[in-house]
Amino acid sequence: MATDAEERAEEPAGGGRDWQEVAVTVLLVVAALATSWSSYQATRWNGEQAKAASRTNAIRIDAARAQGLAEAQTQVDVATFIAWADADRRGEAGLADFYVDRFRPEFETAFNAWTATRPFTNPNAPPTPFAMPEYHVAARVDAERLDAAAEASAAEVRLNIQRASNYVLTVVLYAIVLFFAGVSTRIGNRRLRWTLAAVGCLVLVAAISWIATFPVSLEV
Repeated sequence: MATDAEERAEEPAGGGRDWQEVAVTVLLVVAALATSWSSYQATRWNGEQAKAASRTNAIRIDAARAQGLAEAQTQVDVATFIAWADADRRGEAGLADFYVDRFRPEFETAFNAWTATRPFTNPNAPPTPFAMPEYHVAARVDAERLDAAAEASAAEVRLNIQRASNYVLTVVLYAIVLFFAGVSTRIGNRRLRWTLAAVGCLVLVAAISWIATFPVSLEV
């Protein structure tokens, strides 16, 4: 079996080792540049994730405010309806009209539609105006819309975290490339040197092919 010295002796001057060193140098340079790019993109997507998280929190705050307003308005509607019902039952028409005049416009629409069903004589009429399709609370609709927007923004946060993690993973792959390329320069056996360099090249090509499918963040 040929020794390392014999392997080196078999290599022509300026031949295989020079080409191998050139190939390894190119491999090291490309891997170093790719590492810098992936590190930059990982940082950028972490920033995008932070901005999306801030938007999500702001939307959730607005949704909570809208939900609180909707609950308060619903309580007002219920309270005034109960007061009207009590006055109407006692035959206090003036007081009943007083409460009707103070119904919120959204509830008044449903109330008028409910009274048109003759609820006191029609057994099939809805039990209260709140069961009418005309009863809408705009603040509740806004709260539902904001909740959906917050969920979409939260999904964007998760996506940006995954993107940053993918870029970090490519940095690990480039570190493997640098390892194989660096070790190959310390090996005397020509065949083993080329094998290590080829493995590093394959990992580099795979990493670059994968990273080519990633979105890029360049917004300042």
